[in-house]
Amino acid sequence: MSDNEIIICSFCSKNKQDTNVLIAGSSAHICDVCIQQAYEIVKEDQATLSTFSEEVQLLKPKEIKRHLDDFVIGQESAKKVISVAVYNHYKRILQTDTNEVDIEKTNIIMAGRTGTGKTLIARSIAKLLKVPFCIADATVLTEAGYVGEDVESILTRLLQAADYDVDRAKKGIIFIDEIDKVARKSDNPSITRDVSGEGVQQAMLKLLEGTIVNVPPQGGRKHPDQKMIALDTKDILFISGGAFDGIEQHISSRINTRSIGFKSEKDSIIDKDNILEFISAQDLKTFGLIPELIGRMPVVTYLEPLDHIALKRILVEPKNALITQYKKLFEIDGIELTFDRKAIDIIVKQAVELKLGARGLRSVCEAVMLDAMFEFPSDKSKTKLIITQEYVNNQLGKISLNNLKAA
Repeated sequence: MSDNEIIICSFCSKNKQDTNVLIAGSSAHICDVCIQQAYEIVKEDQATLSTFSEEVQLLKPKEIKRHLDDFVIGQESAKKVISVAVYNHYKRILQTDTNEVDIEKTNIIMAGRTGTGKTLIARSIAKLLKVPFCIADATVLTEAGYVGEDVESILTRLLQAADYDVDRAKKGIIFIDEIDKVARKSDNPSITRDVSGEGVQQAMLKLLEGTIVNVPPQGGRKHPDQKMIALDTKDILFISGGAFDGIEQHISSRINTRSIGFKSEKDSIIDKDNILEFISAQDLKTFGLIPELIGRMPVVTYLEPLDHIALKRILVEPKNALITQYKKLFEIDGIELTFDRKAIDIIVKQAVELKLGARGLRSVCEAVMLDAMFEFPSDKSKTKLIITQEYVNNQLGKISLNNLKAA
């Protein structure tokens, strides 16, 4: 190196005489100011990861399932699958090993009839881990530029749930409800625009896999003068759920179940009322989800239909059981509420006839409790209410089953 050669910092281009220290590398130089700035950047990134590690209570799969057991009755298979998937997802985020092994995301698809607990499971997971959580309805989504909501509007809801803290939103959970409603109508690729079906699935691909998206903070359409927030989706866990009404036919066709004719040995072990336990990625493809979307949501699980016993347990056992909620509502007004065992049986029987799962229980309970919730708060002389078999029958006699279904 000649004496006349000017030595400068390769990062800020300051001359050597303008710096306190200029460290030489094999083919570059760096000054003390740039070293300090680099140190602050690394320190901030480490603090962010440490803060997230402290905020997220990363429990083992058995501990996650034990927590779900307090809120979700039954659904043992789904709770086990989701506990493992969630544990692996956040273990992947919190790993500090920078070797060449790149662990991919484990987004989840849940299939089950309405009222079986899909949303409740996702919400309970987010509450346990203390991460931002939002619910998006796939039925209102369309391709960008068409009437409806863009797929990216999902991220706006997550940002709002995280109080616009981008670092927290990056580690959140998004539950996409009614994912089955964006299935294409046939198994053949569409030759025309399907802006609310296959088009939405195509638009969701990058979001699910992981990309940096410019999100309008207040939602709505994008325009050139609008301020955007950049949000990386590679660490966001996507859980989707849907009833997939009619997929049982595809499953039956694949496993060759028959309603008439000679029975095979396989037929004898298949529960026709819970055929969703045999669901696979192939069935989702036949139903109308594109292979690219299924590939980005590799974990597929199912929720069992709720029978009389499960509905009765849902009514009385969980921490947020319906009966507990009603008791709390009346307790606020200084009224002691109790339910007879036979009254509970009638409520459950009526809910089974509705075929709406746990949501049917709420509809029946609202019909039974309506008059009491209207009258008792205004009558200070009434401090106790016992819900008997006769009371339930009398209340249900005032409203028809069709009205309950409409509700």
